[in-house]
Amino acid sequence: MSGARGTVLVAGSANLDFVVRAAHVPAPGETVLGHALATFPGGKGANQAVASARAGGAPTRMLLALGDDAYAAPLEASLRDAGVAMHVVRCADRATGTAFICVSDDAENAITVAPGANDALTPAHLPDLAGVGHLLMQLETPLDSVAAWASRARDAGVTTVLNAAPARALPPALLAAIDVLIVNEGELAALTGIRDDIAAALAALPVPTVVVTLGAAGCCARVAGERWLQPAFAVRAVDTTAAGDTFCGTLVAALAQGDAMPAALRRASAASALACTRPGAQASIPGRNKVDALLRGDAPIGDAGALARYCGFA
Repeated sequence: MSGARGTVLVAGSANLDFVVRAAHVPAPGETVLGHALATFPGGKGANQAVASARAGGAPTRMLLALGDDAYAAPLEASLRDAGVAMHVVRCADRATGTAFICVSDDAENAITVAPGANDALTPAHLPDLAGVGHLLMQLETPLDSVAAWASRARDAGVTTVLNAAPARALPPALLAAIDVLIVNEGELAALTGIRDDIAAALAALPVPTVVVTLGAAGCCARVAGERWLQPAFAVRAVDTTAAGDTFCGTLVAALAQGDAMPAALRRASAASALACTRPGAQASIPGRNKVDALLRGDAPIGDAGALARYCGFA
């Protein structure tokens, strides 16, 4: 990856989240009585853009598509308040994307997404890349658009970053255009077909840099031939929604301002941990000052040795 500094451009989804809290996430066919319903601005792309902007250090822009409806207004307001410059594709014939999220009392969640306007983003919608150092993408928008954006950015010398979520098969041409791949353990297994051997799965991916998030255990990364570990910060989780997105946006912002991978992993892990302590998606994403305070303090972190053994690095 080039390591060039500059603006972070996020190209991806924006959804209005309808969140209901319940004792547990319902099993198939089960009805569960919830405690409360609330709406929050969300969507993987928008969450990551807000996280990047709040991380500070790198200007953040976002390409997104919205319907001409009432659901669009809170999404635009949240991005604007976070300092994200927007490139909005307005779709009169499609509703703004929505997500229906059940959050259990032990902070786990189950999510169903209705993409709506997100599916209208085309290859031609990618804005001018002048001044852009990193392009961050996800998989809640059409796959052919993501592949075209990655190819165009790579040709322009922009560092391409893909959070391969939700999990799906990826064409080799898309992987070949990615500099940094961010996945969770399930997504890593889905891409490689290798389960229960993170080190082997990392070695099997033809991407220069791969970062794997491992929930409460922490994260690991393979950068060319080097491997890095970052145990998780211990917090009392309230809602894990957007924790992964917070990690992605904060990581890319740190890389865009020139941080080395170990420092970027540490900062992203701290931001992700703090996001679990508040409800909602974008509402839970911390600002730089709160992340700095956690990093300066003596917050407990997980066992690095246990994490190394789990990843197969020991």
